[in-house]
Amino acid sequence: MKIIIRSAKIIDSKSPFHNQTIDLLIVDGFIKKIGKSLPNPDKIEELKLDNLHVSQGWFDSSVSLGEPGFEDRETIANGLEVAAKSGFTAIALQPNSFPIIDNQAQVNFVKNKANGFATQLFPIGALTKESDGKDMAELFDMKNSGAVAFGDYTKNLDNANLLKIALQYVQDFDGLVIAFAQDDKIKGNGVANEGVVSTRLGLKGIPDLAEEIQIARNLFLLEYTGGKMHIPTISSAKSVQLIKEAKAKGLNVTCSATVHHLVLTDEKLEGFDTRYKVTPPLKTESDRQALINGILDGTIDLITSDHNPIDIEHKKMEFDLAKNGTIGLESAFGALMTVLPLETIIDKFTIGKAIFSISNPIISEGEIANITLFNPEGASVFTKENILSKSKNSAFLGTNLKGKVYGIFNQGKLILG
Repeated sequence: MKIIIRSAKIIDSKSPFHNQTIDLLIVDGFIKKIGKSLPNPDKIEELKLDNLHVSQGWFDSSVSLGEPGFEDRETIANGLEVAAKSGFTAIALQPNSFPIIDNQAQVNFVKNKANGFATQLFPIGALTKESDGKDMAELFDMKNSGAVAFGDYTKNLDNANLLKIALQYVQDFDGLVIAFAQDDKIKGNGVANEGVVSTRLGLKGIPDLAEEIQIARNLFLLEYTGGKMHIPTISSAKSVQLIKEAKAKGLNVTCSATVHHLVLTDEKLEGFDTRYKVTPPLKTESDRQALINGILDGTIDLITSDHNPIDIEHKKMEFDLAKNGTIGLESAFGALMTVLPLETIIDKFTIGKAIFSISNPIISEGEIANITLFNPEGASVFTKENILSKSKNSAFLGTNLKGKVYGIFNQGKLILG
């Protein structure tokens, strides 16, 4: 495929063309030429879009797709199309399917299902067999098959010794352990953030301590063992501080925050709408501001949509009984543009590839064309018509968004929304 992308403003701090508005000639999946007003004597296809901006391809470090086992929620094929049209050239797939992705065969299955798509799928292998927290899964075999990290999604590993052994074991092959933090006993039957809102609504609360005590424990283990740890979807001000202090000590720890925790607060629970029931729960405005500050000062390394499709039967229930989770790919960029600077968003959407040991070519001549196309201007309201996922459980319905994602170019394919 040959195409000239016209008048694109490059947002890539590592590129020599950063902040320049230029043309890109892409041939057979590589950036052949970059310059102003590139000639086109052969009349190859040209792409011109309003206020077009281009960055390195975006990466989402936490995506659930259902398949295998929960295809009614989402399939790999449709999920990768949704990701592409939402601006993501790569996603890390959570292992929370049925069966759990806890062995070489399951890693190969999801990778084979993803062949041929513009958005690349990188599996996260389960840290423990069946994600039950009892026995370590086949980490080395999964790594050899293409797993980029190991974790049990939103399941906290209660067994501290097992986490210690895993952190020691993966160092032999430079593996990354994902340690979700929420103490199940402190959480108890809680369904919402413990505070003014949960008290007013009569909802059982989950104290911040449930997250923070596990982060502190996990960081102590990392300090003892060495290795690499990623703490996903942190949500409280104290959690940000704990990780900031750990980084100052020199620990090899990274962390993420979700789009919904950066944009929304527990005030959204006033109507008992289960679309806002997520893990960890939405927090207070002061926590949200602490997360924003953590993004801006570099404590929080990346932002994830934590895209988790849930079928309507498990969302249209009493708040206490409904499953946790929201979809988020389609609304991620537009929602973040209402609270963060553009270059910060691009940085947090691209730096994750390095953390997960995934190649991320810069925008330069001779490099693989792995790019996201978008317009940072313009306002809209997110509606059901904007949802491309099979499941419709979006916490952002009715929310004001800024900007527009056009699509991606990756794997030699142009995908436009």
